[in-house]
Amino acid sequence: MTFSLRIVVFGFALATCGWAQIASGAGDIGKGAAKGVGNLAKGTGKGALDLVTLHPINAAASLGKGAGLAGKDVGVGTVKGTAKIGKGIGKGIKKIL
Repeated sequence: MTFSLRIVVFGFALATCGWAQIASGAGDIGKGAAKGVGNLAKGTGKGALDLVTLHPINAAASLGKGAGLAGKDVGVGTVKGTAKIGKGIGKGIKKIL
């Protein structure tokens, strides 16, 4: 087999074998990002309400909590998604070799 044909076969096998795993991983990344944005908005909204009602300490706490939860959710989603994508790629390589 020529080198270019091997690359085509490798790419096709990689795409078909790990596609579900890769798609699932991308979904996890998206879910984590969406959940993080939701928590950030929730914390910002609560913080704004606390600030308007003259509770500056609670406002700062709400903003911090929202930002912290957002960072956690985005991080967890990214790690889970990246792991699934790596697992899908590994399955594709394993099938070829």
